[in-house]
Amino acid sequence: MNTQASKYSVLVIGGGSTGAAVAHDLALRGFKTTLVERGEIASGTTGRNHCLLHSGARYCVKDKESAIECIEENMILRKIMPDSMELNGGLFVAVNDSDMAYMPLFIEGCEETGIPYKQYTGEEARRLEPYLSEKTLAAVWVPDGVFEPMRMCMAFLATAKKNGALVLPYTEVTGLHMEGNRVTGARVWDRIQKREYDLYADLVVNAAGPWAENIARMAGVDVPVVPTPGVMTSMTGRLCQRVINRMNVSSDGDIIVPQRQTSIIGTSSWTVDDADYIEIPEDHVQLMYQRGSEMIPQVGKVKPRGIFVVARPLIGRKGQDEREIARTFEAFDHAVSDNVEGFVTISGGKTTTARAMAETTVNVIADKLDVEAPCQTRDTVLLSYRDYYLI
Repeated sequence: MNTQASKYSVLVIGGGSTGAAVAHDLALRGFKTTLVERGEIASGTTGRNHCLLHSGARYCVKDKESAIECIEENMILRKIMPDSMELNGGLFVAVNDSDMAYMPLFIEGCEETGIPYKQYTGEEARRLEPYLSEKTLAAVWVPDGVFEPMRMCMAFLATAKKNGALVLPYTEVTGLHMEGNRVTGARVWDRIQKREYDLYADLVVNAAGPWAENIARMAGVDVPVVPTPGVMTSMTGRLCQRVINRMNVSSDGDIIVPQRQTSIIGTSSWTVDDADYIEIPEDHVQLMYQRGSEMIPQVGKVKPRGIFVVARPLIGRKGQDEREIARTFEAFDHAVSDNVEGFVTISGGKTTTARAMAETTVNVIADKLDVEAPCQTRDTVLLSYRDYYLI
């Protein structure tokens, strides 16, 4: 154990993929780590997305920084948590002349960002995926995949617990403790035992996703997080074996993700003020069916199993076009930005980049505390998610 790091305690707020990855990285470097989550693990944004292990190809034309982050982390996650994902690949399909016109830009973007790809004719693509539209003109394979979000978080946290971390689900932060301009801990509500108590730490990490702004306000600071919901529809049956994307700039209803024995069509995009109260617009649902059917007509012939919505924590300001906000991430040291010590916020990104987000965050923490403890998570194979309840 790193004796320098073990002198310091860190409280992580948020038990989604980012918070779980931060707790894992902290514990592996030797920090005394506690994680709190107001619900069950992965019960927020992480547990309600379309479960895409991004190759980065969706961003390779307009957001190359995010594309590079995704493909790099895609390759790392394949090595460190193989039992939490299905490495089935993805196809970007062109069904009209506009899609075909976009394809050269797409291939150029893949080459510039280091994303492996393989081109197929429409006929070859339909051999791989028989339910694809007969209008399919061409397709490009990329190394997309599908992850199981609960298992992913449990694998991070099982490994964190093995290295000494304390994980407290159903523990809601109701306030932050301040001594002058320093955050020293949190007041929490145990939703199971129905009791309130205090947790103190040398440093607090705000990894609350689209709720990060609410936590930041408790310290009197602002973070540029825009809760950006998207509607997804879960269709009965596995309509494709690979992830199916439309060959166009990332837009509404342009992806179908096979998840076990369902097919998830996503997603729309708009902004809200409160990530806890989101109404599902009916026209967004109909758009998912329409756009999904353009790639796989069978979508219109099967029953929906469910409709759900989730808010993504994008970095930006309200009023921006949500499709124009970059999908990259940032760690905010509030001592630098707001003169508030002992408080760091990590936001943006996506589940695919959670490990990298954690590495960046814990590097900030180690530098702040003058601890020499290099990141080890790139090569550390995680315990099985099954070990989460055994440790």
